[in-house]
Amino acid sequence: MNNIIKLLQTKNLIIPEILFTNYQKLNLTAEELLIIIYLINTDDKNFNPKKISKYLSIKLALVLELINNLTDKGLVKIKIKKKGNVREEQIDLEGLYQKLAFVIIENDTPSKTKTIFDKFESEFGRTLSPIEYELINSWLDTTNEEIIKLALKEAVYNGVTNLRYIDKIIHEWNKKGIKSEADLIKQKNSFKKDNQLTETFDYDWLNESSNNN
Repeated sequence: MNNIIKLLQTKNLIIPEILFTNYQKLNLTAEELLIIIYLINTDDKNFNPKKISKYLSIKLALVLELINNLTDKGLVKIKIKKKGNVREEQIDLEGLYQKLAFVIIENDTPSKTKTIFDKFESEFGRTLSPIEYELINSWLDTTNEEIIKLALKEAVYNGVTNLRYIDKIIHEWNKKGIKSEADLIKQKNSFKKDNQLTETFDYDWLNESSNNN
């Protein structure tokens, strides 16, 4: 922490507030944060651990260890680039900015709706991308959470785990005025009755028009 204070006192640094107030959410230690601050502010994107060590007054071995930790956490990449016959190692912070984007989305999302993202990630068995977060947020602006969860359940039942499919289901339900599970059950029962179905119901919302022909 003393190194961070010293760095702040000796140079006008650009430190994104979202990073400084949420670095623990990224599982960063104070020393790793110090390295990140340096990498954000340096104009030289070539990976030069000796230069970092000298500038921050940190032992070279520790610099290498911290960079390795940041790489393992997906925040920093060391990319090899060629300039003529010369190979250069360059710092790539794209992973850091992607994870900060997640933090911004989470901070802007009301706590009562955060669980819906957990639900999607649990059903999909993976982390949602920032674009997927934005799409789900757009649903929450126009559709109640119950319907979104039911659409997710419908998609998983049909063996489909992508948001485009779920988006189409929600669109169809909105057109039909389905706003609750009760509305959904009523719609399914009506379809079942019209088609004289006696077997276990298996409804394909996206191909309903062909089913009725």
